[in-house]
Amino acid sequence: MTAAERPSKPLSTAVVGYALARVGLVAAITAVLVLVGVPLWVALLVALVAAMPLSMLLFPGLRRDLNEALAVSGARRSAQKARLRAQLRGEDEPSAD
Repeated sequence: MTAAERPSKPLSTAVVGYALARVGLVAAITAVLVLVGVPLWVALLVALVAAMPLSMLLFPGLRRDLNEALAVSGARRSAQKARLRAQLRGEDEPSAD
């Protein structure tokens, strides 16, 4: 893997960071709504729905890192599958199927 193909963060770090940011956003929205007097279950449901679009606006860097890490991981997996298929066909190099 070349330096250009390496994501800025490993996949696990990107996933955990983005997930924690989204969970924190849901918790913050829920807390604000509960403090205003909204019942907990209603506040949690509203927070879950509101956090979806808000996370796109508030965490673009984390989302970009995650997308980049997923793309690199997918490309690496595709290359591994191509090498394995080539080996199973008895070839040295994968063909351009």
